[in-house]
Amino acid sequence: MTEPAPTPRKASQGGGLIRSSLLLSGLTLVSRFMGLARDLVLTARLGASATIAADAYYTALAFPNLFRRIFAEGAFSSAFIPAYTKTLTGEGQAEADRIASDALATLAAATIGLTLAAQLAMPWLMYVINPGYASDPVKFKLAIVLTQISMPYLPCMAIGALLSGVLNAHRRFIVTGIFPTILNLVMLAAVIPQTDPVRAAWAASIGIPIAGVLQAGLLWWGARRTGAHIRLRWPKLTPEIKALVSLAIPGAIAASAVQINIFISGILASQVAGGRAWTEVAARLYQLPLGLIGVAVSVALLPRLSTAIQAADHDDAQAATDQAVIFSLALTAPAAAALVAMPFFLIDGLFTRGAFTVQDARETGWILFNYGWGVPAFVLARVLQPAFFARADTKAPMRFGLISVAVNIVLGLALFQVIGVKGIAAATSAAAWINVVQMALLLARRGDYSPTRAAWSRIARIAAASTAFGLALGLASHQRALIEAPLRGFHFAGLGAKEIAVLATAAAGVALYGLLLLVFRGITPAEIKAALRRRPGDAAAPADL
Repeated sequence: MTEPAPTPRKASQGGGLIRSSLLLSGLTLVSRFMGLARDLVLTARLGASATIAADAYYTALAFPNLFRRIFAEGAFSSAFIPAYTKTLTGEGQAEADRIASDALATLAAATIGLTLAAQLAMPWLMYVINPGYASDPVKFKLAIVLTQISMPYLPCMAIGALLSGVLNAHRRFIVTGIFPTILNLVMLAAVIPQTDPVRAAWAASIGIPIAGVLQAGLLWWGARRTGAHIRLRWPKLTPEIKALVSLAIPGAIAASAVQINIFISGILASQVAGGRAWTEVAARLYQLPLGLIGVAVSVALLPRLSTAIQAADHDDAQAATDQAVIFSLALTAPAAAALVAMPFFLIDGLFTRGAFTVQDARETGWILFNYGWGVPAFVLARVLQPAFFARADTKAPMRFGLISVAVNIVLGLALFQVIGVKGIAAATSAAAWINVVQMALLLARRGDYSPTRAAWSRIARIAAASTAFGLALGLASHQRALIEAPLRGFHFAGLGAKEIAVLATAAAGVALYGLLLLVFRGITPAEIKAALRRRPGDAAAPADL
C-alpha cells in the first residue's frame, strides 16, 4: 500500500482554491463567450415565436442536457470524486484506476440503455416534455426527430463527466475547462453556412453528438496524461460500485434540482409560441455566472473539502467553504444586479436581429429579470452542496432538491396563469432560494458549516457594492438612447450602435464594480495578490495539464 499523498499546507490552500476557481472560470468564460456567439448565430437563423425551428431545436438540446446533468455530472460530482480521491490518496493509483474503470463501464451501460429507450419512446415522451407542441404537427414531428438525433450526446458526456472527475481529483483543471468549447466550435461550423431555419436546426442537432464524441476523446487523453489508466470493460456491480450508485442516485437528484426546475419551466413555456426559445435565450445570460462561478468553485472545492474532512481538519473545511462563499458572491451578486437592472437592454442589444424580433427580446427580457434575482441562489446551491457531498451525505440535498422542485411546479403553474412565461422564471428563482436556505440551516444545525462573523461582514459589504452597481446600471438602461445616440451609423466588425452600447456599458460596469468593491472593502488588493500568488508546496498546479 502506498503512503497517502501529503496534504498541502494550509497557508497555500486558500490561494490554491481561488486560483483553481479563477482558472476554471477563465476557461469557462472563453467557452461561454463562444456559446454566446453560437447563440447569436442560432437566434438569427432560427428566430423564436415566428418559426417552428427554434422551439424544436431547443427541445433537442434541453432533453439530453437534462439527463446529462442528472445521470452524469450531478451523480459523479457528488459521489465519484470523494470516493476516487479517498482511494487515490489512501490506496494508490492502481486501485483508483480499477474503481474508475468499473464506474465508467456501469455509467456507460446505463446511459446507452437510457438513450436507446428515450429514442424509441420519444414520440410519446414529447407529449409529456412539450405538450404545447401537439397542436402543431409539423413542429411536434420536428422536435421528436431532432431530439432523437441529439440523445447520443448523453453517453458521451457521461463518460466525459467521469473523466473530468479523475482530472479534478488530480487537481488538473485545464482540460476540464477547455472541453466545452468543442461543442460551440462544432455547432458554429454546422450552423453558419445555413440560411433556412429548419435546415439550421437540423445542422445544429447533428452537431451535438459529433461534439460529444470529440469532447469525450479529449478528456480521455487528458486523464491518461495524469497517469490514470482507465480501461474499457464489461460492467460489474462490485461492492464499491454498489456503494457509489447508492450515493450517486440521491446526489444526482440533489445536484440537478436547479436544472430539473429549469426543464419543468421549459415544459410550461412550450404552451406559448416562442416560449421555449425565449427561456433558452435568457438561460444563455443567467447561466453564465452559474457556469463561470458556481460550477468552477464547486469543482475546485469538493476535492479540497474531501481531503480536509478525511483528515478531520474542521478549521480547513470552514476556511475553504468561507472562501468559496465569499468569492462566489463577490462575482455573482453584481451579475444578478446587472440582469435585474438592464434585462431588455442586454437582450435587445445582443440578440435582436434576423428572425429574432424586438417583441421576442421584450418577452425574453422579462424572463431574464425574473431569473436574475435567483442567480445568487443558483450559484450558492453549487457551493453549499460539496459541504454535504464531501461528508458522503447525498440524501439531505436530494430531499431539499425535491422540495424545491415541488415548489417550482406549484408556484410555476399558479404564476403562469397570471403573468405568463415570466411567472415560470419567478417560480424557478423562488424555488432556488428555498433550496439554499434549507441547506444553510441544516449545515449550521449540524455544526458542519456556518459563515464566520468576518465572512458575514464581507458578504454585507459585497451586497452594498452590488446594490450601488445595480443602481448605476439601471440608470444606464433608462438612458439607453443617450448612450446609443453618438454611435448611430457607426459599425465595427459587424457590430452596430446597439451592440456597441451594450459592450461599452458592460465594460464600464466591470470597472465601476471593481472600484465599488474596493471602496466598500468587499475585497482588498492584498487579498487579490495573496490569492493569485503561487507558493512552494501548493497542491499540484492546474497549469500542469
